[in-house]
Amino acid sequence: MWKKPWMMTQEWHHVLFLHWSVSPEEIRKYIPAELELNLYKGKAWIGFVFFQVKENRPRFMPCLPGLQSFLELNVRTYVTYKGKAGAYFFSLDANNPFIVKLATFGKFLPYRNAEINFKKHKKTFSIHSKCEYENESLLTTFEPVARPLESTQLNTWLTERYCLWTKTNGQLFRVDISHSPWRLQNATGIVYENTMTSFLKGNYKEERPLAHYSRLKKARLYPPVLEN
Repeated sequence: MWKKPWMMTQEWHHVLFLHWSVSPEEIRKYIPAELELNLYKGKAWIGFVFFQVKENRPRFMPCLPGLQSFLELNVRTYVTYKGKAGAYFFSLDANNPFIVKLATFGKFLPYRNAEINFKKHKKTFSIHSKCEYENESLLTTFEPVARPLESTQLNTWLTERYCLWTKTNGQLFRVDISHSPWRLQNATGIVYENTMTSFLKGNYKEERPLAHYSRLKKARLYPPVLEN
């Protein structure tokens, strides 16, 4: 798969994964019919993934002013298509309106404009994201645990996802992503406010999320593929 030409490259800094398990029935109706929910021991999972994008650029081009860096907060779940596992995104919030405008061209990806603040104080990080259009927000502080985490079946299953699907104009597309395996650390922290996924009526947000952190990842994104 990685022999084909990539389209874009990015660096992802200070990546925070927050995961909650949910019942499959809660989210099945929000997934395109062509996709199957990817379950872990009978549970579906909601993932919030925050990161700082740097060195964002297309292939064969330098970083463009105003487009090379931004903050992003994704909300996703895990799916399969014809046996291949990946992610499906409910929303992708970014604090760069130019990026949002480009990514939403043709309604290809569910990017949204958001005010996102990211601060570091000693070893503690804080994230405050607010999408006013949908009245959804996240406020959390966390601190990575110093030593790297040994890979487990669950944290590998949650994070090692190398493609996403999106549906637009009645057609299903796949976008492949390549990067080295994640080197994760556990993270401790508090979610002070979480009104994301307002379409879900369950009480999963009352549970403490499974939290992981990674300092840096370099990734490549490939041109969209129309699924048959």
